[in-house]
Amino acid sequence: MQLPVNGIDTFVATGGQPFDPSLPVVVLLHGAGFDHSTWALHSRWFAYHGHAVLAPDLPGHGRSLGRPLPTIGDMANWTVALLDAAGVSKARLVGHSMGSLIALETAAQHPDKVSGLSLIGTAAAMTVGPDLLKAAEANDPAAIDMVSIWGLGFKAELGGSLAPGLWMHQGAQRVLQRCAPGVLYSDLNACNSYQNAIAAAAQIKVPVTFILGERDMMTPAKAGKTLAAATPNARTVVLPGAGHMMMVEQPDQLLAALQS
Repeated sequence: MQLPVNGIDTFVATGGQPFDPSLPVVVLLHGAGFDHSTWALHSRWFAYHGHAVLAPDLPGHGRSLGRPLPTIGDMANWTVALLDAAGVSKARLVGHSMGSLIALETAAQHPDKVSGLSLIGTAAAMTVGPDLLKAAEANDPAAIDMVSIWGLGFKAELGGSLAPGLWMHQGAQRVLQRCAPGVLYSDLNACNSYQNAIAAAAQIKVPVTFILGERDMMTPAKAGKTLAAATPNARTVVLPGAGHMMMVEQPDQLLAALQS
């Protein structure tokens, strides 16, 4: 559905069901350079199992208009504006990578709007290497190669998609290739600049599930566990053999972690 958020036309996927704010609401926040398609499988499960789903394209991403927001704090405030635009008083936030930082900051700054958190592929500090930042700033295709290669676990690079005929590596690249110039750099720079994760985590009052990939090269499980240790009422699930792109690498295992 199309929804005006802060006066800007925003695309929000609802998992194939009409959005009903009277149901428990789940907001699915994508990572740097990606869009709502990250959640193609999981949004449908929630939508067909008693939840209302909001899986937005962040500003400047996918089908949403506007420019990418420069900081994680800006994206957190935007998430609250999204909830207000949809008529939602409180929601569970599920975020992957950059989306996990957005969810964390939203819960810290706007605790009355958040009922729970699921943080996927997250870290206490989401540092981005200088070579990747430089390539992204120059809109060099090498940045897309770096993200897709580092983002998938070893097994996923060899194939093994549960959807016959699909290649996970090329699928990730195609989404990133559709980004407007400057979007990937803006997102990566926002992650690299965000220094409030530990402080934000300490403020969280709601239940938090950390879902980490054992072979994640972008946000190593060790870094996610550091953040979990600073978070009250947290539990941690590590997916054996998974890299950073758990939604496509191990969709069923990820869903089980989100359900529990």
